Amino acid sequence: MDLLTPGNILIGLAGLFILIAIFSGLFTVQTAQAAVIQRLGKFQGIAYPGLNFKLPFIDHIIARVDLRVQQVNVTVETKTKDNVFVKIPVAIQYQVVPEKVMESVYKLSNHQQQIASYVFNVILGHVPKMTLDDAFINQAQIAVDLKDELDKQMEPYGYSIAKALITDIEPDEKVKSAMNDINASQREQVAAQARGEADKILVVKKAEAEAESKKLQGEGIANQRRAIIDGLKDSVKEFGDATGVSTNEVLTLVLLTQYFDAMRDIGQNSNTILFPHSPSSVGDLFGQLRNTIVTSDLAVGSGGPNRSAGSTAAGRS
Repeated sequence: MDLLTPGNILIGLAGLFILIAIFSGLFTVQTAQAAVIQRLGKFQGIAYPGLNFKLPFIDHIIARVDLRVQQVNVTVETKTKDNVFVKIPVAIQYQVVPEKVMESVYKLSNHQQQIASYVFNVILGHVPKMTLDDAFINQAQIAVDLKDELDKQMEPYGYSIAKALITDIEPDEKVKSAMNDINASQREQVAAQARGEADKILVVKKAEAEAESKKLQGEGIANQRRAIIDGLKDSVKEFGDATGVSTNEVLTLVLLTQYFDAMRDIGQNSNTILFPHSPSSVGDLFGQLRNTIVTSDLAVGSGGPNRSAGSTAAGRS
């Protein structure tokens, strides 16, 4: 029996065609992707990761949508409230919502351009109302407002905004240099003020230390003189009682001795000193000291000058 009849050949060709058509309708979708299928020009459905089937020659894959987070970078140039031109680089991280793949394909032709337009709109609505310093301070808040606005505007198109990042605010180089100079000057003023306060503290502490030292030195000298006076008083009394010499003569001798001690101390710190050394000169000095003491005793005993004047006046009356 001949198998290669025209009928068998036709059946074989038909079967082969059917097999080719079936295999041509099979297709795969990668992980984190979605395929949009169209039938005769009309949306048919969404194919998700794995092995899928579409009708051969009728259904067509018109788009494969990436469901991963993507990023678009936009640089906005604007002017602040204090008339400083700045460049603001903005990074927008977005992704297609899996349940709204059809909207992302059919409702928006260029999603990155649309996102860039909204970025410009939000930035130009915020930064020109702020000074440069305020823009730096409110950088995070501007990013939050930008994300919220983009999320609201892009949601009908099937897109979700993951993050909106303002990576920097870049003023002109001359403005940067001026800001650095101002900052350096302010820091130098703070440093100078700190150094001045430190010097002031040192001066005050030094003055307090000197005052305390002089106070202690004065107290020491006063105590020393008090001890000398007490010792002299006892010595003069004992010497006078033992020898029968008057108190004035003993005190004159003590003063003369102290005078010579003072001259000795002066001579130790001087190369040349003129000093009377003959016996007559010493006698004259002794007599002068004794007469001074006697005169002082008479003045004290008579009540001083006022008392003498009073007595004279009484005598005359």
